[in-house]
Amino acid sequence: MDPYTRKQNIEEQKAVEAENAENWFDRVPTPSYVVDENLLISNLKILQDVQEQSGAKILLAQKAFSMFRVYPLIAQYLCGTTASGLYEAKLGREEFGKEVHIFSPAYREDEFDEILTVSDHIIFNSFSQWDKFGKRALAAGAECGLRINPECSTQEGHGMYDPCGPYSRLGVTRANFKQDRLKGLSGLHLHTLCEQNADALVTTVEAFEKSFGQFLPGMKWLNLGGGHHITREDYDRELLIRTIKRLRETYGITVYLEPGEAVALNAGFLVSSVLDTLHNGMNIAILDASAACHMPDVLEVPYRPRIVGSGQPGEKKTTYRLGGPTCLAGDIIGDYSFDRALNPGDRLVFCDMAIYSMVKNNTFNGIRLPDIVLNKADGTIETVRSFGYEDFKNRLS
Repeated sequence: MDPYTRKQNIEEQKAVEAENAENWFDRVPTPSYVVDENLLISNLKILQDVQEQSGAKILLAQKAFSMFRVYPLIAQYLCGTTASGLYEAKLGREEFGKEVHIFSPAYREDEFDEILTVSDHIIFNSFSQWDKFGKRALAAGAECGLRINPECSTQEGHGMYDPCGPYSRLGVTRANFKQDRLKGLSGLHLHTLCEQNADALVTTVEAFEKSFGQFLPGMKWLNLGGGHHITREDYDRELLIRTIKRLRETYGITVYLEPGEAVALNAGFLVSSVLDTLHNGMNIAILDASAACHMPDVLEVPYRPRIVGSGQPGEKKTTYRLGGPTCLAGDIIGDYSFDRALNPGDRLVFCDMAIYSMVKNNTFNGIRLPDIVLNKADGTIETVRSFGYEDFKNRLS
């Protein structure tokens, strides 16, 4: 499967559940991100089962999903959070309250002392960063690790998502690895996957062991990073569990996984309204949801998100090109077909919108950010956060 396209084989049970949830999407303002608590719990139970069977410790990668309103719930199942910088680390410490791991390609001197106050594991991207900050980190009681690059690309598609691609700035290659400077390091970290199955992990681990396995004896842990689509319907969890158990037994180490997408995969939606329709060679609908502002991965990856009740172009009665309300000519979500003509006020529900949406959205053109809503397990709707003019203005000067 193409790892850069949101999977179209979304579990039918989840799709049906979304479509038959007593029209909860009619009870929220638009646009709104809606996270379904029951679907989130379903994912968390799968991850908990993987932990119990494999002995691994699973962390939430906040770069994909940072809705801290549900951190207390996630903390009932997972072991902590990972961060890509100071602010994510602080959020994990304040709102999640368990282990906090941080990795950055390079740390800022003016932030590092505060990073030490909120982080348990600090992972360095190079020996020069280890030399610069390592003593301070160890003195603060942090466990320190080094990110390595096994130079094993398993992805097909856009090189932007391949940390093992040519000239990568992420991780130490074998040629640049310095065995005599490992003293004080507790573990190694690798992150090479993106929305992939366990077979890609096995390939990566084989390459890692060939180049770096000799350095694991004496280490406390190995972090296998993220990109594991563990909660996807076709994911081979048994293979993942066997791989983790073998690593633990062979090297006597703790194994960490840090998925982001797998935590909230298919558990969130973006509910939008049609503002206007027009015709210019084809039917066009303007929504109050923007690809550029509210789901930028649609343009950056790119991918075509699923809409509840829609079809491929030409599959159903009438086809529309869906666009956002910004001035950007390319603010196009995609072409979809529907059973009937769209009219202003109609609602469209985009699937798999919890991940890489709230964490990446923006206020280009002064477009209002979507509300953040929780569809709770008992069927009640909680508006967690609404945004207004001040949120736009405060980002400017």
